[in-house]
Amino acid sequence: MSYWSNSEDDLKAMLETIGVENFEALIKNIPEELRFKGAYNLPDGISELEARQLLEEMAEKNRTLVPFAGGGAYDHYVPAVVDDLSSRPEFYTAYTPYQPEVSQGTLQVMYEFQSMICALTGMDVTNASMYEAGSAVAEAILLAMGHTRLNKVLLPDTLNERYRSIVHTYLNNTEAQIVTLPAQNFTIDPEGLEKELDESVACIVVQSPNYFGFLEDVEKINTLRQGKKTLLIYVYDPISLGVLKPPAAYDADIAVAEGQPLGNHLNFGGPYVGLFSAKQNLVRKIPGRLSGETVDVDGKRGYVLTLQTREQHIRREKATSNICTNSGLLVTRAAIYLTTLGKSGLQKVSRLSLQKAHYLADQLTQIPGVELASDQPFFKEFTVKLPKPANEVIAAFAEQGMLAGIDLAPKQLPNYLLIAVTEKRSKEQLDRYVQTMRTILS
Repeated sequence: MSYWSNSEDDLKAMLETIGVENFEALIKNIPEELRFKGAYNLPDGISELEARQLLEEMAEKNRTLVPFAGGGAYDHYVPAVVDDLSSRPEFYTAYTPYQPEVSQGTLQVMYEFQSMICALTGMDVTNASMYEAGSAVAEAILLAMGHTRLNKVLLPDTLNERYRSIVHTYLNNTEAQIVTLPAQNFTIDPEGLEKELDESVACIVVQSPNYFGFLEDVEKINTLRQGKKTLLIYVYDPISLGVLKPPAAYDADIAVAEGQPLGNHLNFGGPYVGLFSAKQNLVRKIPGRLSGETVDVDGKRGYVLTLQTREQHIRREKATSNICTNSGLLVTRAAIYLTTLGKSGLQKVSRLSLQKAHYLADQLTQIPGVELASDQPFFKEFTVKLPKPANEVIAAFAEQGMLAGIDLAPKQLPNYLLIAVTEKRSKEQLDRYVQTMRTILS
């Protein structure tokens, strides 16, 4: 049968080969209500020129909203050099380095990236990335359970909802006992934590800044777990480390984050890149891959894939994780971004995000009926309580060309709005946001 043929005879032969009478029999396990019954709205065949014109007309209908929404994906500025260098074919088209001897450039980028994230977090070792922050959190929990041989996991109600969902998916068919830590004043309730923190707890997951934007008292949380086998998994914002203490300062065992803010565009929600760092004693248990520096027989520097604890090639039953790759292109962009900004540049981005977020919060809380959800400190994201449902406010803002934030109604907080501010937002945009809010609520 020709691979290029689509004749009915060839289709019939294919179905007979796999043992079904017709196409309907092939998809019988798909529920009827999920099957598309209508006609596809596709034009007849057209030329390349006509197709381009059609796509341009469709693209012109898109609306660009100034984003004040975050929740784990942020509109930070991406320097032009990041796009330019990462689009070079040796980076853009490179595949996973199964043959290190011919992948020295790719491996060096991974090595430099790992080194930068270690310097940023203060942690001992960093892998060459995970898929995104959610999978990084889940893999960190699996590591903690395997290392401690305990199965109780403390997940705070202040953890990003998407990360929580991924964790539940990962642990669904394991012996893990997931306990949700209640929030008080939009941060972890220390009394609730102390009540649950017994000898069976494998790990505590702490996100700071948390999903609501507020900083957790990580020092107190770390004190409460002293004397126990419990590991501390710290979920951080990499941009925040320009002004906040790194995870190592809180004695974190594992530090994970979403690396999207480091030189990666919003990309309609993905692909993203998960950052994963750990203490030295956990190096042989971390998931994914690490790039290491060595020398060859002639003493020349070279790079290799080392400590592939996932055992992708042999003894797969002993693998610590089924993740057997990394977000290589986004790692490259993150490395270029951090190299471009340097220490002072990252600190400036952090300070601008901090200052602009606090300016907006101060202005908004002068509007009657608007108040901060918590008196806890925050970095670049914060939650406000409104005198009307947040979804109505978001819809009204959209008419004015702005994405106001995230509606927290799914968290049983219908009048609460999560707002994010990055260094990209100008004073004019911030003032326009305030005036728009004032008009909507009046």
